[in-house]
Amino acid sequence: MKDSDIKIIAINRKARHDYNILEKYEAGIVLTGTEVKSVRQAKINIKDSYASINKGEVFLYGIHIHEYSHGNIHNHEPTRTRKLLLHRKEIDKLTGKIIEKGLTLIPLKVYLKRGRVKIELGLAKGKKEYDHRTDIQKRDLDRELRREIKHKVRF
Repeated sequence: MKDSDIKIIAINRKARHDYNILEKYEAGIVLTGTEVKSVRQAKINIKDSYASINKGEVFLYGIHIHEYSHGNIHNHEPTRTRKLLLHRKEIDKLTGKIIEKGLTLIPLKVYLKRGRVKIELGLAKGKKEYDHRTDIQKRDLDRELRREIKHKVRF
């Protein structure tokens, strides 16, 4: 598949800051017509959303898809719970990991793939305060190393 077949709509940058992403899964989303039109216009917010497994099905909570501007009285509710489409084996695997290890499912990005709306879920573990500090220190060290290398290359 070519990169031109995928169009990224929204990215959850906060997820990588607050969580360590262990695994990634691709899922489809059950949407109504006006929701799809709003997503295509990139009027979607996945910042504070999460996914949960309930009775063998995966649901997405806290995602906000703005109402379609040209919709009528049958427009969708912006913050409703949406069902995600995953294979049974994936759902069973996720259920075991979430219960056993206390992990969570966080949406990482929403994109169009072959004209269909897809979401990338991350199986994540929350970071502690000291994890944030270590990430900042590592980032600073990498930045200083790049500066040194750049400075040495010039002379």
